[in-house]
Amino acid sequence: MPSDPTPERPGAFPVLSPAAQALAARCESHVNELARRMARDAFERLPGYSELPADVKDVEIAATVRTGLRLFLRRVRDPQGQAGDYSLFRERAAQRAEEGMPLPMLLRSHSTAVYVLWQALRDEATDGEDGALIELVDFLLRGHEAIIGLVAETYLVEQVTLSAERREHHRPLVRGLLDGSVPPQRAFEDLGLDGPCLVLRLHLPKEEGPAASAVAGRRLLRRVQSVVDRTLGTEAVSLLGVDRGYAIVPQRIDDPDGVRIGEQLCTRLRQVCGDDVRLSAVAADTPSAAPSAARTAADIVRIARACGRPPGIHLMDDVLLEYHLSRHDESSDRIAALLNPVEDRPELVDTLRAHLEHRHDRRSTARHLGLHPNTVDNRLARINELTGLDIASPRGSALALAALLLRDNVPG
Repeated sequence: MPSDPTPERPGAFPVLSPAAQALAARCESHVNELARRMARDAFERLPGYSELPADVKDVEIAATVRTGLRLFLRRVRDPQGQAGDYSLFRERAAQRAEEGMPLPMLLRSHSTAVYVLWQALRDEATDGEDGALIELVDFLLRGHEAIIGLVAETYLVEQVTLSAERREHHRPLVRGLLDGSVPPQRAFEDLGLDGPCLVLRLHLPKEEGPAASAVAGRRLLRRVQSVVDRTLGTEAVSLLGVDRGYAIVPQRIDDPDGVRIGEQLCTRLRQVCGDDVRLSAVAADTPSAAPSAARTAADIVRIARACGRPPGIHLMDDVLLEYHLSRHDESSDRIAALLNPVEDRPELVDTLRAHLEHRHDRRSTARHLGLHPNTVDNRLARINELTGLDIASPRGSALALAALLLRDNVPG
Protein backbone atom coordinates (compact mmCIF):
# COMPACT_ATOMS: atom_id res chain seq x y z
CA MET A 1 0.00 0.00 0.00
CA PRO A 2 1.25 3.58 -0.54
CA SER A 3 2.76 5.02 2.56
CA ASP A 4 5.20 7.46 4.00
CA PRO A 5 8.93 7.22 3.26
CA THR A 6 11.06 5.27 5.65
CA PRO A 7 11.07 6.93 9.09
CA GLU A 8 14.70 5.99 9.67
CA ARG A 9 15.83 8.81 7.36
CA PRO A 10 13.12 11.48 7.48
CA GLY A 11 15.58 14.20 6.59
CA ALA A 12 16.27 12.57 3.23
CA PHE A 13 12.93 13.79 1.90
CA PRO A 14 12.62 17.49 1.08
CA VAL A 15 9.63 19.59 1.95
CA LEU A 16 7.25 19.55 -0.98
CA SER A 17 6.15 22.72 -2.70
CA PRO A 18 2.85 24.37 -1.78
CA ALA A 19 1.55 23.38 -5.22
CA ALA A 20 2.31 19.69 -4.59
CA GLN A 21 0.74 19.87 -1.13
CA ALA A 22 -2.36 21.55 -2.55
CA LEU A 23 -2.72 18.87 -5.24
CA ALA A 24 -2.44 16.09 -2.68
CA ALA A 25 -4.91 17.84 -0.35
CA ARG A 26 -7.57 17.77 -3.05
CA CYS A 27 -7.31 13.95 -3.07
CA GLU A 28 -7.94 13.59 0.67
CA SER A 29 -11.69 13.67 0.23
CA HIS A 30 -11.41 10.68 -2.15
CA VAL A 31 -9.61 8.35 0.28
CA ASN A 32 -12.59 6.09 1.01
CA GLU A 33 -13.56 5.94 -2.64
CA LEU A 34 -9.99 5.08 -3.66
CA ALA A 35 -9.78 2.37 -0.99
CA ARG A 36 -12.98 0.76 -2.23
CA ARG A 37 -11.80 0.98 -5.84
CA MET A 38 -8.54 -0.73 -4.99
CA ALA A 39 -9.98 -3.44 -2.75
CA ARG A 40 -12.94 -4.34 -4.98
CA ASP A 41 -11.87 -3.43 -8.50
CA ALA A 42 -8.14 -2.95 -9.11
CA PHE A 43 -7.07 -5.90 -6.98
CA GLU A 44 -9.60 -8.24 -8.60
CA ARG A 45 -7.27 -8.45 -11.58
CA LEU A 46 -4.59 -10.08 -9.41
CA PRO A 47 -4.45 -13.90 -9.82
CA GLY A 48 -6.17 -15.59 -6.88
CA TYR A 49 -7.50 -12.37 -5.31
CA SER A 50 -11.12 -13.05 -6.24
CA GLU A 51 -10.99 -16.26 -4.18
CA LEU A 52 -10.28 -14.39 -0.94
CA PRO A 53 -13.13 -14.15 1.60
CA ALA A 54 -15.29 -11.02 1.23
CA ASP A 55 -14.52 -9.82 4.76
CA VAL A 56 -10.79 -9.95 4.05
CA LYS A 57 -11.22 -7.79 0.95
CA ASP A 58 -13.90 -5.42 2.25
CA VAL A 59 -12.64 -4.96 5.80
CA GLU A 60 -8.99 -5.86 6.32
CA ILE A 61 -7.50 -5.00 2.93
CA ALA A 62 -9.68 -1.91 2.53
CA ALA A 63 -8.63 -0.68 6.00
CA THR A 64 -4.96 -1.22 5.16
CA VAL A 65 -5.38 0.74 1.92
CA ARG A 66 -7.04 3.64 3.74
CA THR A 67 -4.21 3.68 6.29
CA GLY A 68 -1.60 3.78 3.52
CA LEU A 69 -3.37 6.57 1.67
CA ARG A 70 -3.73 8.71 4.78
CA LEU A 71 -0.12 8.16 5.84
CA PHE A 72 1.05 9.23 2.39
CA LEU A 73 -1.09 12.37 2.40
CA ARG A 74 -0.03 13.30 5.93
CA ARG A 75 3.61 12.87 5.02
CA VAL A 76 3.10 15.14 2.00
CA ARG A 77 2.04 17.90 4.39
CA ASP A 78 4.88 17.21 6.82
CA PRO A 79 7.65 15.07 5.25
CA GLN A 80 9.98 15.38 8.26
CA GLY A 81 7.40 14.79 10.94
CA GLN A 82 6.01 11.63 12.48
CA ALA A 83 3.01 11.02 10.28
CA GLY A 84 2.43 7.47 11.43
CA ASP A 85 4.12 4.10 11.71
CA TYR A 86 4.19 0.82 9.87
CA SER A 87 2.61 -1.36 12.57
CA LEU A 88 -0.53 -2.11 10.58
CA PHE A 89 1.51 -3.10 7.52
CA ARG A 90 3.64 -5.42 9.64
CA GLU A 91 0.55 -6.91 11.24
CA ARG A 92 -1.19 -7.47 7.90
CA ALA A 93 1.92 -8.95 6.25
CA ALA A 94 2.30 -11.45 9.09
CA GLN A 95 -1.41 -12.24 8.92
CA ARG A 96 -1.29 -12.84 5.17
CA ALA A 97 1.69 -15.18 5.66
CA GLU A 98 -0.21 -17.14 8.31
CA GLU A 99 -3.24 -17.42 6.03
CA GLY A 100 -1.09 -18.67 3.17
CA MET A 101 -1.53 -15.76 0.76
CA PRO A 102 1.32 -16.02 -1.80
CA LEU A 103 3.95 -13.33 -1.37
CA PRO A 104 3.76 -12.26 -5.05
CA MET A 105 0.04 -11.50 -4.65
CA LEU A 106 0.72 -9.45 -1.51
CA LEU A 107 3.49 -7.41 -3.14
CA ARG A 108 1.53 -6.92 -6.34
CA SER A 109 -1.40 -5.57 -4.33
CA HIS A 110 0.89 -2.90 -2.86
CA SER A 111 2.24 -2.01 -6.30
CA THR A 112 -1.27 -1.90 -7.75
CA ALA A 113 -2.35 0.46 -4.95
CA VAL A 114 0.52 2.79 -5.82
CA TYR A 115 -0.53 2.79 -9.46
CA VAL A 116 -4.17 3.58 -8.59
CA LEU A 117 -3.03 6.46 -6.36
CA TRP A 118 -0.83 7.77 -9.18
CA GLN A 119 -3.87 7.67 -11.48
CA ALA A 120 -5.91 9.64 -8.92
CA LEU A 121 -3.20 12.28 -8.60
CA ARG A 122 -2.87 12.51 -12.37
CA ASP A 123 -6.62 12.86 -12.85
CA GLU A 124 -6.81 15.53 -10.15
CA ALA A 125 -3.96 17.60 -11.65
CA THR A 126 -4.87 20.56 -13.82
CA ASP A 127 -2.95 22.50 -16.43
CA GLY A 128 0.16 24.03 -14.96
CA GLU A 129 0.51 21.40 -12.17
CA ASP A 130 2.93 19.12 -14.02
CA GLY A 131 5.77 20.07 -11.69
CA ALA A 132 3.65 19.40 -8.60
CA LEU A 133 2.59 16.02 -10.02
CA ILE A 134 6.21 15.02 -10.65
CA GLU A 135 7.10 15.94 -7.05
CA LEU A 136 4.29 13.77 -5.70
CA VAL A 137 5.12 10.80 -7.90
CA ASP A 138 8.77 10.95 -6.83
CA PHE A 139 7.66 11.10 -3.21
CA LEU A 140 5.21 8.24 -3.75
CA LEU A 141 7.76 5.91 -5.35
CA ARG A 142 10.36 6.53 -2.66
CA GLY A 143 7.81 5.68 0.00
CA HIS A 144 6.74 2.59 -1.92
CA GLU A 145 10.32 1.30 -1.92
CA ALA A 146 10.38 1.43 1.88
CA ILE A 147 7.03 -0.25 2.44
CA ILE A 148 7.63 -3.05 -0.08
CA GLY A 149 10.88 -3.96 1.66
CA LEU A 150 9.26 -3.95 5.07
CA VAL A 151 6.26 -6.04 3.96
CA ALA A 152 8.44 -8.64 2.22
CA GLU A 153 10.77 -8.91 5.22
CA THR A 154 7.90 -9.27 7.70
CA TYR A 155 6.17 -11.87 5.53
CA LEU A 156 9.31 -13.98 5.12
CA VAL A 157 10.21 -13.81 8.82
CA GLU A 158 6.69 -14.88 9.72
CA GLN A 159 6.85 -17.73 7.22
CA VAL A 160 10.10 -18.99 8.72
CA THR A 161 8.63 -18.75 12.23
CA LEU A 162 5.45 -20.57 11.23
CA SER A 163 7.43 -23.28 9.44
CA ALA A 164 9.62 -23.83 12.51
CA GLU A 165 6.55 -24.01 14.75
CA ARG A 166 4.90 -26.56 12.44
CA ARG A 167 8.02 -28.71 12.41
CA GLU A 168 8.28 -28.65 16.20
CA HIS A 169 4.62 -29.61 16.43
CA HIS A 170 5.07 -32.36 13.84
CA ARG A 171 8.22 -33.96 15.28
CA PRO A 172 6.61 -35.81 18.21
CA LEU A 173 3.67 -36.79 16.01
CA VAL A 174 5.92 -38.26 13.31
CA ARG A 175 8.03 -39.99 15.94
CA GLY A 176 4.90 -41.36 17.63
CA LEU A 177 3.46 -42.51 14.31
CA LEU A 178 6.60 -44.40 13.34
CA ASP A 179 7.28 -45.98 16.73
CA GLY A 180 3.62 -46.86 17.34
CA SER A 181 3.09 -44.68 20.41
CA VAL A 182 0.50 -42.49 18.64
CA PRO A 183 -2.52 -44.10 16.91
CA PRO A 184 -1.83 -43.87 13.16
CA GLN A 185 -5.21 -42.43 12.20
CA ARG A 186 -4.95 -39.69 14.80
CA ALA A 187 -1.37 -38.91 13.79
CA PHE A 188 -2.37 -38.61 10.12
CA GLU A 189 -5.23 -36.25 10.98
CA ASP A 190 -3.03 -34.06 13.19
CA LEU A 191 -0.30 -34.00 10.55
CA GLY A 192 -2.75 -33.02 7.82
CA LEU A 193 -2.10 -36.19 5.82
CA ASP A 194 -4.90 -37.77 3.85
CA GLY A 195 -4.78 -40.85 1.67
CA PRO A 196 -1.86 -43.02 0.53
CA CYS A 197 1.60 -41.71 1.40
CA LEU A 198 5.25 -42.42 0.77
CA VAL A 199 7.55 -42.87 3.74
CA LEU A 200 11.09 -41.79 2.86
CA ARG A 201 14.17 -42.86 4.79
CA LEU A 202 17.21 -40.58 4.40
CA HIS A 203 20.81 -41.44 5.19
CA LEU A 204 23.34 -38.59 4.97
CA PRO A 205 27.13 -38.40 5.37
CA LYS A 206 28.07 -37.94 9.01
CA GLU A 207 30.61 -35.20 9.67
CA GLU A 208 33.53 -36.10 11.89
CA GLY A 209 36.41 -34.18 13.37
CA PRO A 210 36.51 -30.41 13.99
CA ALA A 211 33.71 -29.76 11.49
CA ALA A 212 31.29 -31.89 13.51
CA SER A 213 30.59 -29.28 16.20
CA ALA A 214 27.15 -28.69 17.66
CA VAL A 215 26.86 -25.36 15.85
CA ALA A 216 27.90 -26.92 12.53
CA GLY A 217 25.43 -29.73 13.12
CA ARG A 218 22.53 -27.35 13.69
CA ARG A 219 23.50 -25.32 10.64
CA LEU A 220 23.65 -28.45 8.50
CA LEU A 221 20.30 -29.63 9.84
CA ARG A 222 18.70 -26.31 8.90
CA ARG A 223 20.10 -26.61 5.38
CA VAL A 224 18.92 -30.20 5.06
CA GLN A 225 15.47 -29.25 6.33
CA SER A 226 15.32 -26.39 3.83
CA VAL A 227 16.19 -28.74 0.94
CA VAL A 228 13.58 -31.28 2.08
CA ASP A 229 10.90 -28.59 2.42
CA ARG A 230 11.71 -27.07 -0.96
CA THR A 231 11.79 -30.42 -2.77
CA LEU A 232 8.89 -32.24 -1.15
CA GLY A 233 6.66 -29.19 -0.71
CA THR A 234 4.55 -27.92 2.16
CA GLU A 235 2.47 -31.10 2.29
CA ALA A 236 5.41 -33.17 3.56
CA VAL A 237 6.21 -33.74 7.23
CA SER A 238 9.60 -34.84 8.49
CA LEU A 239 11.67 -36.07 11.39
CA LEU A 240 15.29 -35.26 10.60
CA GLY A 241 18.66 -35.51 12.27
CA VAL A 242 22.04 -34.41 10.97
CA ASP A 243 22.81 -37.79 9.37
CA ARG A 244 19.46 -39.54 8.93
CA GLY A 245 15.74 -39.14 9.20
CA TYR A 246 12.29 -39.70 7.75
CA ALA A 247 9.89 -37.72 5.61
CA ILE A 248 6.27 -38.51 4.77
CA VAL A 249 4.69 -37.08 1.65
CA PRO A 250 1.36 -37.76 -0.08
CA GLN A 251 1.71 -40.33 -2.85
CA ARG A 252 1.58 -38.79 -6.30
CA ILE A 253 -0.26 -40.33 -9.24
CA ASP A 254 2.58 -39.50 -11.63
CA ASP A 255 5.26 -40.83 -9.26
CA PRO A 256 3.67 -43.63 -7.17
CA ASP A 257 6.93 -45.24 -6.03
CA GLY A 258 8.66 -41.92 -5.30
CA VAL A 259 11.57 -42.51 -7.69
CA ARG A 260 11.34 -39.13 -9.39
CA ILE A 261 10.98 -37.07 -6.23
CA GLY A 262 13.63 -39.24 -4.54
CA GLU A 263 16.15 -38.57 -7.28
CA GLN A 264 15.48 -34.84 -7.09
CA LEU A 265 15.94 -34.90 -3.33
CA CYS A 266 19.17 -36.90 -3.56
CA THR A 267 20.59 -34.51 -6.14
CA ARG A 268 19.85 -31.44 -4.04
CA LEU A 269 21.02 -33.01 -0.77
CA ARG A 270 24.38 -33.93 -2.35
CA GLN A 271 24.99 -30.24 -2.94
CA VAL A 272 24.57 -29.64 0.80
CA CYS A 273 25.90 -32.81 2.43
CA GLY A 274 28.29 -34.49 0.01
CA ASP A 275 28.06 -37.53 -2.24
CA ASP A 276 27.08 -40.28 0.21
CA VAL A 277 23.35 -39.52 0.22
CA ARG A 278 21.02 -42.51 0.28
CA LEU A 279 17.25 -42.67 0.19
CA SER A 280 14.49 -45.22 0.01
CA ALA A 281 10.75 -44.64 -0.40
CA VAL A 282 8.06 -47.16 0.56
CA ALA A 283 4.34 -46.69 0.01
CA ALA A 284 1.87 -46.72 2.90
CA ASP A 285 -1.66 -47.13 1.59
CA THR A 286 -3.21 -46.53 5.01
CA PRO A 287 -2.09 -44.76 8.20
CA SER A 288 -1.63 -48.10 9.96
CA ALA A 289 0.86 -49.16 7.25
CA ALA A 290 3.17 -46.19 7.87
CA PRO A 291 5.24 -47.71 10.73
CA SER A 292 5.92 -50.86 8.70
CA ALA A 293 6.78 -48.77 5.63
CA ALA A 294 9.28 -46.77 7.71
CA ARG A 295 10.98 -49.94 8.97
CA THR A 296 11.14 -51.37 5.47
CA ALA A 297 12.60 -48.16 4.04
CA ALA A 298 15.24 -48.07 6.80
CA ASP A 299 16.14 -51.72 6.16
CA ILE A 300 16.51 -51.12 2.42
CA VAL A 301 18.95 -48.26 2.97
CA ARG A 302 20.89 -50.20 5.61
CA ILE A 303 21.16 -53.27 3.40
CA ALA A 304 22.13 -51.25 0.32
CA ARG A 305 25.02 -49.74 2.30
CA ALA A 306 26.11 -53.13 3.61
CA CYS A 307 26.06 -54.56 0.07
CA GLY A 308 28.29 -51.79 -1.24
CA ARG A 309 25.69 -50.31 -3.55
CA PRO A 310 26.54 -46.80 -4.71
CA PRO A 311 24.77 -43.87 -3.02
CA GLY A 312 21.45 -42.69 -4.40
CA ILE A 313 17.89 -43.92 -4.28
CA HIS A 314 17.44 -47.60 -3.37
CA LEU A 315 14.43 -49.78 -4.22
CA MET A 316 13.40 -53.14 -2.80
CA ASP A 317 14.24 -54.80 -6.14
CA ASP A 318 17.83 -53.53 -5.80
CA VAL A 319 18.40 -55.57 -2.62
CA LEU A 320 15.78 -58.30 -2.93
CA LEU A 321 18.07 -61.25 -2.13
CA GLU A 322 19.99 -59.43 0.58
CA TYR A 323 16.71 -58.26 2.15
CA HIS A 324 15.57 -61.88 2.27
CA LEU A 325 18.86 -62.90 3.89
CA SER A 326 18.38 -60.31 6.60
CA ARG A 327 14.99 -61.71 7.72
CA HIS A 328 14.87 -63.90 10.81
CA ASP A 329 13.87 -67.57 10.54
CA GLU A 330 15.01 -70.92 11.94
CA SER A 331 18.52 -70.56 10.49
CA SER A 332 19.07 -66.94 11.48
CA ASP A 333 20.64 -67.49 14.89
CA ARG A 334 23.16 -69.97 13.54
CA ILE A 335 24.17 -67.62 10.71
CA ALA A 336 24.48 -64.61 13.03
CA ALA A 337 26.57 -66.72 15.43
CA LEU A 338 29.25 -67.15 12.76
CA LEU A 339 30.60 -63.76 13.83
CA ASN A 340 30.58 -64.51 17.57
CA PRO A 341 34.36 -65.15 17.59
CA VAL A 342 34.99 -61.51 16.60
CA GLU A 343 32.17 -59.79 18.51
CA ASP A 344 34.69 -58.45 21.08
CA ARG A 345 36.94 -57.17 18.27
CA PRO A 346 35.06 -54.15 16.89
CA GLU A 347 37.95 -53.19 14.64
CA LEU A 348 37.61 -56.54 12.84
CA VAL A 349 33.82 -56.21 12.51
CA ASP A 350 34.20 -52.65 11.17
CA THR A 351 36.80 -53.82 8.67
CA LEU A 352 34.56 -56.66 7.50
CA ARG A 353 31.61 -54.30 7.12
CA ALA A 354 33.66 -51.72 5.20
CA HIS A 355 35.21 -54.42 3.00
CA LEU A 356 31.75 -55.65 1.98
CA GLU A 357 30.43 -52.10 1.53
CA HIS A 358 33.34 -51.31 -0.78
CA ARG A 359 32.84 -54.48 -2.80
CA HIS A 360 36.03 -56.24 -1.67
CA ASP A 361 38.24 -53.37 -2.87
CA ARG A 362 41.06 -53.39 -0.30
CA ARG A 363 42.37 -49.95 -1.27
CA SER A 364 38.92 -48.35 -1.06
CA THR A 365 38.35 -50.08 2.26
CA ALA A 366 41.71 -48.83 3.54
CA ARG A 367 40.98 -45.24 2.48
CA HIS A 368 37.57 -45.39 4.16
CA LEU A 369 39.05 -46.66 7.43
CA GLY A 370 42.20 -44.54 7.28
CA LEU A 371 44.42 -47.64 7.23
CA HIS A 372 47.20 -49.08 5.10
CA PRO A 373 45.94 -51.73 2.63
CA ASN A 374 48.22 -54.29 4.27
CA THR A 375 46.45 -53.68 7.59
CA VAL A 376 43.14 -54.45 5.89
CA ASP A 377 44.61 -57.70 4.51
CA ASN A 378 45.88 -58.68 7.95
CA ARG A 379 42.50 -58.02 9.58
CA LEU A 380 40.61 -60.00 6.95
CA ALA A 381 43.03 -62.89 7.42
CA ARG A 382 42.40 -62.73 11.17
CA ILE A 383 38.62 -62.82 10.59
CA ASN A 384 39.09 -65.88 8.39
CA GLU A 385 41.21 -67.53 11.05
CA LEU A 386 38.77 -66.83 13.93
CA THR A 387 35.45 -67.50 12.16
CA GLY A 388 36.37 -69.96 9.42
CA LEU A 389 34.71 -67.70 6.84
CA ASP A 390 36.62 -67.33 3.59
CA ILE A 391 35.60 -63.74 2.76
CA ALA A 392 37.21 -64.01 -0.67
CA SER A 393 34.86 -66.81 -1.76
CA PRO A 394 31.27 -66.14 -2.91
CA ARG A 395 29.83 -68.44 -0.21
CA GLY A 396 31.93 -66.98 2.59
CA SER A 397 31.16 -63.44 1.49
CA ALA A 398 27.41 -64.18 1.34
CA LEU A 399 27.44 -65.80 4.79
CA ALA A 400 29.41 -62.88 6.28
CA LEU A 401 26.98 -60.40 4.75
CA ALA A 402 23.96 -62.35 6.01
CA ALA A 403 25.50 -62.55 9.50
CA LEU A 404 26.09 -58.78 9.59
CA LEU A 405 22.59 -58.03 8.33
CA LEU A 406 20.98 -60.37 10.85
CA ARG A 407 23.03 -58.95 13.76
CA ASP A 408 22.02 -55.41 12.73
CA ASN A 409 18.37 -56.41 12.39
CA VAL A 410 17.75 -57.87 15.86
CA PRO A 411 13.98 -58.37 16.35
CA GLY A 412 12.26 -56.04 18.83
